[in-house]
Parts: sequence; structure tokens; C-alpha cells
Amino acid sequence: MITDVCVPLSNLADLIAKSRAEMDTSPVVCAIIAHAGDGNFHTCILFDPSKEEERQEAERLNHFMVYTALAMEGTCSGEHGVGTGKMKYLEKELGIEALQTMKRIKAALDPNNIMNPGKLIPPHVCF
Repeated sequence: MITDVCVPLSNLADLIAKSRAEMDTSPVVCAIIAHAGDGNFHTCILFDPSKEEERQEAERLNHFMVYTALAMEGTCSGEHGVGTGKMKYLEKELGIEALQTMKRIKAALDPNNIMNPGKLIPPHVCF
């Protein structure tokens, strides 16, 4: 799993330190990779997808980093995007009203829902 989070640059060192400490206690192999100059950093979490406990651990680590970033005025994704993998974090990050507005805009621009259907906006969001 490759993931990223982003925080204001002033919080980046603290977020990386907390994430690294959490990764160091994990049984799965983790690495912090790529650039960090704009407040985001990437992690690579290696696990065997056939082992449910390893998949759950990778998800736990991702969840930890996302919620830690959100607590530091950050965002769930710096540049890898939200897609389907981080859509579950958007309501916590943006609030339901923002998601409803986004859904209205999407419906106005894409009434047939042919552009990236099922991405970004969680399916439970109604307007």
C-alpha cells in the first residue's frame, strides 16, 4: 500500500515522527518515501494481501496517519488523490455540507454520472 497525507509544513516533522513511531511497533514492513517539501509525505506499507491480519494492520496504519494529519489541520491525501481508498475520511475532514455541495456541482456538470462514477464523494451523501 502506498499512501500519503499532508499537513501544514510547521506540523510535518511531528507527523512524520508520530507515524514513524507507530510504524516501528508494527509487524508489517513500512518505509517513509518520496519528497516532503510541501507538507506531504508518502509511506509504503508492505503486506501479504492473502493474510487478513496484515491487510488490517496496513489499514490501521493508514487510518492512524490520516487521523493524526487531520488533527494537525492537515488533509487525508497530499497528491495521490482521494479516489475510493480515502473517500471514507472526507466527511470527517470536510463536513457533510461541503460534500453535499460537491455532489451538487458534480451532478450539474455530469448529469449522466459518466466521469469517475463512485469516486471521491461517499455514496451515502445526498442532496
